[in-house]
Amino acid sequence: MEDLLDNYIRFLATLTPAYFVELFWFYFVFEFIRYFLLEFIVLNLAKIKAWVDRPKRADARRRLFMENPLVSILIPGKNEGKHLYKLVTSLGEQTYKNIEIIVVDDGSDDDTPIIGRSLERAGLIHLFLRNEVRGGKASAANLALRFAKGKYIIHLDADCSYDNDAMEKILIPFFMDERVGGVGGNVSVRNYNESLVTTLQGIEYFNTITTGRVVTSYLGIYRIISGAFGAFRADVINELKGWDIGPGLDGDITVKIRKKGYKVRFAQDANCLTSVPNTFKKLVKQRLRWDKSLVRFRMRKHKDVLFPTQSFRLLDFFAAFENILYNVILNFKWYVYLGIMLTFYRPLFLNIFITNVLLYTTTNFVKYIVYSLYREKAHVSMSYFLPYIPCMVLYFGMYLRVVRTIAYMQEIFFKKSYSDPWNPSKTSVHAKHLGL
Repeated sequence: MEDLLDNYIRFLATLTPAYFVELFWFYFVFEFIRYFLLEFIVLNLAKIKAWVDRPKRADARRRLFMENPLVSILIPGKNEGKHLYKLVTSLGEQTYKNIEIIVVDDGSDDDTPIIGRSLERAGLIHLFLRNEVRGGKASAANLALRFAKGKYIIHLDADCSYDNDAMEKILIPFFMDERVGGVGGNVSVRNYNESLVTTLQGIEYFNTITTGRVVTSYLGIYRIISGAFGAFRADVINELKGWDIGPGLDGDITVKIRKKGYKVRFAQDANCLTSVPNTFKKLVKQRLRWDKSLVRFRMRKHKDVLFPTQSFRLLDFFAAFENILYNVILNFKWYVYLGIMLTFYRPLFLNIFITNVLLYTTTNFVKYIVYSLYREKAHVSMSYFLPYIPCMVLYFGMYLRVVRTIAYMQEIFFKKSYSDPWNPSKTSVHAKHLGL
């Protein structure tokens, strides 16, 4: 151990600035600039804009309550009966009251039909619908959409919980800019203390997902309205004929909205808590589905946004290009970097690896502490996550990178998303035939 430490100290002594960049170019060029420096600058700009827009926001809120439009809340799902009473009770406590709640049971084999019809008879929900045969989440959401009467549509997951002003705050962006067609809510991890994997996801959602959505929303390239909490103009969602078959239907509907020329926004203060996978096995299953959908929708179905077609828009191009570049191309580029280090710097590889771990860990600590200053609301003590920050290098930088790589390869070469059990096979076969 002492020899290892002495060897590492001697290695550090050889690092001139030019040599340092030569060895760690991937970190500096692709990681530090994009995921720290640019994010930090944009977060500050977004904070300044939010402060400047306070009067406009207050006026938008006033107009929302003056108009008091009907809002249809759609809750599609399978075997979600155990969550429904708690959810509809919390919706009854929302600061925005003019809502109708439509629950769709997508072929459940639990007590969901009994619970749903009981809630409907009690007047706690406005409509309960059931697909006797499972059709998938898009099918269930579209069934609810057919019966929705609201000017705005809010899509929720039954197993999530929401701040009592969440519905109000996700609606305000529509009144700040009439060109907004969809708004995404801010999703955080509720079961962060259940296991190591949920804790690491808690850090990821805050340090990466929420921050990334604040940044991309400010830049006008926000690209995914979460299926757990998303709001839409009813006329826009009906113009699009609802949701296409997933997985990845939340990212797909966002791109479709953008392609119609509407804006999408992220409402950081519209807070939702969700339960994430509590084992690494369940997490892999979820992320394989998420990552395959990026290839399926970004690189195949909506590849037209990358080319100068009649409907070409520069912001749509950048939204797709940035997503593909950083999530797919640079994911494979990392293996090129790894190969270069192993081939040309093999005697130094251990020292290079240790230094990379230290660089990323230091950056993660600084990001977590600094970005906490931009957090609108915390549902967990900031100090809780700090001891786990060093694990993020292995979790996000290596473990999830391997999962992403497997997903991309499966989808690029075998189109595996069409055989994902997340959707009934009949709908996947139909989607594949239609190229959805």
